[in-house]
Amino acid sequence: MTGPLVPFREVVLKVHSRCDLACDHCYVFEHADQSWRTRPKTISDEVIFQTAQRLAEHAAAYALPSVSVILHGGEPLLAGPARLRRICEELTSAFDGVAALDLRIHTNGLQLSPRYLDLFSEYDVKVGISLDGDRAANDRHRRFADGRSSHPLVLKAVELLRQERYRHLNLGLLCTVDIENDAHAVLDALIELEPPLIDFLLPHATWDDPPPRPDGSPTAYADWLLAVHDRWQELGRPVPVRIFSSVLSTLNGGPSLTESLGLAPTDLVVVETDGSLEQVDSLKSAYEGAAATGFDVFTHAFDEVAAHPGVRARQLGLEGVSGTCRRCPVVRSCGGGLYTHRYSSAGPGEGFDNPSVYCHDLAALVHGIEARTPADSVAPAVADPGELLAAQEDLTRTLLARLNADLDGRGGERWAAAWELATTLEGSAEGGRGLDRVLAHPYTRSWLFDALEALGEDRPEAGRTAADGLQALLAAAAVRAGLDLRVPVSYRDGALVLPTLGRLTVGGPGERGTVLVRATGDGFLAGRADDASDGRRIGAVRRPGPGWLPVRGFALPGSPSPDHGFVIDDLDPYRDCFTAPAAAALDAPAAERLAAVLTDAWALIEERAPACGARPADRPMTLTPLTGLTPGEPSVGRHGYGALGIGADEGVGTLALALVRGVRRAEFRALVDVTDLYAADGSWEHRMPWGEESVPFSRLLAGTYERLGLAVFDPRYRDGVPQALDTLEGAAELTIGGKQLISLMRKEF
Repeated sequence: MTGPLVPFREVVLKVHSRCDLACDHCYVFEHADQSWRTRPKTISDEVIFQTAQRLAEHAAAYALPSVSVILHGGEPLLAGPARLRRICEELTSAFDGVAALDLRIHTNGLQLSPRYLDLFSEYDVKVGISLDGDRAANDRHRRFADGRSSHPLVLKAVELLRQERYRHLNLGLLCTVDIENDAHAVLDALIELEPPLIDFLLPHATWDDPPPRPDGSPTAYADWLLAVHDRWQELGRPVPVRIFSSVLSTLNGGPSLTESLGLAPTDLVVVETDGSLEQVDSLKSAYEGAAATGFDVFTHAFDEVAAHPGVRARQLGLEGVSGTCRRCPVVRSCGGGLYTHRYSSAGPGEGFDNPSVYCHDLAALVHGIEARTPADSVAPAVADPGELLAAQEDLTRTLLARLNADLDGRGGERWAAAWELATTLEGSAEGGRGLDRVLAHPYTRSWLFDALEALGEDRPEAGRTAADGLQALLAAAAVRAGLDLRVPVSYRDGALVLPTLGRLTVGGPGERGTVLVRATGDGFLAGRADDASDGRRIGAVRRPGPGWLPVRGFALPGSPSPDHGFVIDDLDPYRDCFTAPAAAALDAPAAERLAAVLTDAWALIEERAPACGARPADRPMTLTPLTGLTPGEPSVGRHGYGALGIGADEGVGTLALALVRGVRRAEFRALVDVTDLYAADGSWEHRMPWGEESVPFSRLLAGTYERLGLAVFDPRYRDGVPQALDTLEGAAELTIGGKQLISLMRKEF
């Protein structure tokens, strides 16, 4: 077993080992392990104290922010209020100043009363109640030993917990699935009680003792749960259902939300009433002693249990499931199922090296929920270029807000004044549009990354870097909007750069200072900091003038303005963010030559592959000349969407190929920035058909996306694409959004 120990963040504390019900599906009393018969009925003071001390030491050693302790049984309420108070007192005292303590109790509810709930309210003990649905469903298994129904008493407990003074303690309802019950009736009965959460649990079973399947269907449990899901959707999803939320989370690239699904390592340990430390309780369904570790709280630390081979086996993620599961495309969602449900005493996968006994059910459930997932749950950026652009701009604004929060005063008065000015610009239609334009500039993202890194590394210039960049952006936004605002902007090395607009020479080499920038008609004034009415006047920002070099914009054939074409940005101080160095600013003849070649290259793209040449109508592409690039190989650096690094001396055909390749790379990177197309990248390797090498999923997807665009421009790139799409389509890493992208890629091919 390799990898670091996973600390325990969840502890099941058995406070009473007997029960007041005789449920025939109970894993504690009715399944293979009968060790409860030799346990003390009630946890002792010594076990309580030692558990609290050991657990607090464990939390401190791993600097855990919080630990959950679940009071369990048998039936934990049989321990009585006094004993439960003692437990709460000891745990609270031990965790004081160490970590947050999340106390919970899982109960059948029969003994629940205001006396208990007042105690739980005092210590903030959350309460989960087991209820299998309506009376008919609940009475199928959850009866008293003499056969009486427990349903009326459980309903009283739930109603008590719903009272206003106790509602904050309500964890929700736990329901064990029985496919003989009416799925709709069960859900309706549970929803009627307005719980904050419903948790459906598959009955514990193994390959030695498989779950009942009256009609022989290998997907009977999935069919039942999907019937619940359909009813739940029909009712408008009034209550969260953990199993559905977990599958949806993993399908979208997120974590599992339950121990019974997903690949997250287990971080749970059980303390029995005698102080024995055991593995997850459900293992009692496998065989006698399956949960035992041989450790106890008196002589062993929790670290020793965490290193136990049985515990470690449930912490290996993908490596901890069977070979069959590792090759299955739904393994990220099902995680091979609950560890207990994999057990078989016979080969070929003796022990737990098997798929779940619910394997077909889990696959059908994941596929069924995926098929039922509404389209609006998929990121619209996957299919809509306009939405992708909007998501990218939202990301930039989020980073700007984060920079403001992280500065926390370190930007000084200059940052505070600039932030106030940004608010002023946002308050007007013209100012808002100007600000949108400069925030959409790709190198704004590069400035933000630099500023955030400087803060994270606590560099002394971090506040100045942030304020300088924001002032320059706001000045450019005000000039674009034509607003008569005086914006102070720092310059260095004798040059003032206004992002998206150009560079103004205001002094000699090495000179630093501040000027006030004020919009005037189609241009601006750059004056002394004490007098913005005097200074350098730029009559039109798009035309060069004495000391003024604008960012060069070019309209593509048939486009009304440069806003519908491309710009050559060889001026922005943050453009040096590619894999190759940025070239020096081009002189006028060199810029015109490059623009002519670019225009011809775009014309060639439009001729061969019109779709590849399409650009968002309101944003030009930003092209920055680089040095040392391989011909035909563009660079997509660390910046926002819409910038490419290109060679300045390439021919039309070579540059056209570079543009197609670069646009596809930029689009893919932008998608990955704002959507979850895959998860668990690197867990598997896949063959790259055109390279005969094995690569992670992300590289195969990026390569296939790029190659598809190239294939439209040059058919030679079609080789290997169908095989790559087949591999991608069957991969376990894909999320729902990723599958939508693959579908669009197939249509494109």
